[in-house]
This record gives sequence, structure tokens and C-alpha cells, in this order.
Amino acid sequence: MNNLIIETLSWGKLEVGEEQIFHLSKGLPGFDDETDFALIPMAETPFWVLQSVKDKGLSFLLGDPFAFYPTFEFELPDDEAEELEIVTDVVVRCIITLKEQAEQSTINLLAPIVLNPSTRSGKQIVLHRSPYHTKHSLLQEQPVIDGKDGG
Repeated sequence: MNNLIIETLSWGKLEVGEEQIFHLSKGLPGFDDETDFALIPMAETPFWVLQSVKDKGLSFLLGDPFAFYPTFEFELPDDEAEELEIVTDVVVRCIITLKEQAEQSTINLLAPIVLNPSTRSGKQIVLHRSPYHTKHSLLQEQPVIDGKDGG
């Protein structure tokens, strides 16, 4: 396996393994020309960065939707599964929009990014007729205030 050095705004030059590079043949909405991305895990978090291999200024924060919404589920349409050649292995990530106030940050469950780690291909798939939308709160669980003063 060959490693690749890519340029990022956040981390400067970064070495990524071949297995981290995914080809999204249709790009992402609004970024149709960018088709090759590195999937970079953020250690010990449910977050990844999807970094364009060509454009260091283009990256997306991704989250594991199941870490935030354990009941999240959808059926991958047959034609999409076929296009991505998905047999068994599949990785699902969703784009996260971070806000200055963390409680306003959102995750897009309506259009997950579906990745096939075997072929290293992927696609953002819009779930038609789904209960999900583009701005689910990342912090759905609000802390319970029990009224005790702690002392």
C-alpha cells in the first residue's frame, strides 16, 4: 500500500494511507468536481474529516450517525448499493455543521455519505420519503437538572 501526502488547512501536510482515499464519482452537492477524498479519523471521537485530496481548503466534518442517533436506520436503494458494489461492508457517515455554541451544532441525517471500504468508493445519498432532515441536533440528550445543590 502506498501512502499519499495531502495538504490540509487544519493540519498542514498529512500522510494518509491508500485505504483512506475514497472516490466519490459524483462528488458532493455543490462540489461536483472534487471526487477524491481522504477519510481521516479524529482519535477517540465519533468524528472524521473528509478532506479533498486536491483542494486543501475543502474538508467536511463527518460523524458516525449511530453514535448520536442509535436508532438511525435507512434502506439503501438497490441501484445505489449496486453502483457502490456493496456486498457486506459499508461505512455510513453524516456531515456535521459545527456552530460556535455546541448545542446548535447539527448532523445531516437526510443525506448520509455511504462508503464501500472494499472498493474505496462512496456517494452522498439523499433519503427520499424519510423521517430525517438535514439539521438534527448533535446534542439530542439534554442534561437532567435534579434540583439538588450538590452540597
